[in-house]
Amino acid sequence: QVQLVESGGGLVQPGGSLKLSCAASGIIFRISTMGWYRQAPGKQRELVATITSGGRTNYTDSAKDRFTISRDNAKNTVYVQMNNLRPEDTAVYYCYAKFAYQSYWGQGTQVTVSS
Repeated sequence: QVQLVESGGGLVQPGGSLKLSCAASGIIFRISTMGWYRQAPGKQRELVATITSGGRTNYTDSAKDRFTISRDNAKNTVYVQMNNLRPEDTAVYYCYAKFAYQSYWGQGTQVTVSS
């Protein structure tokens, strides 16, 4: 059974930082593509960042230069460090895994950027 468990969300002021973590089980993590997506109220789920098994990263334009995705294969965990957060970053953030041609999602963690 595949499980993706996110943590690290919360309330932060504009300009602040948060680091989200996602612990994966039930997949061979080191060969999986991992990523983060987000969904704001009334909007579609959108890509934030992905990282391949080889460490290649991809970011949505709004996340470039502010967010950094990374992975620790020894801990089966993927992270996203989010800096200089803006109110428009407010959303539920979902961990994503692609393994053996299947896609998996976590339950999501709320990130709220507000003063």
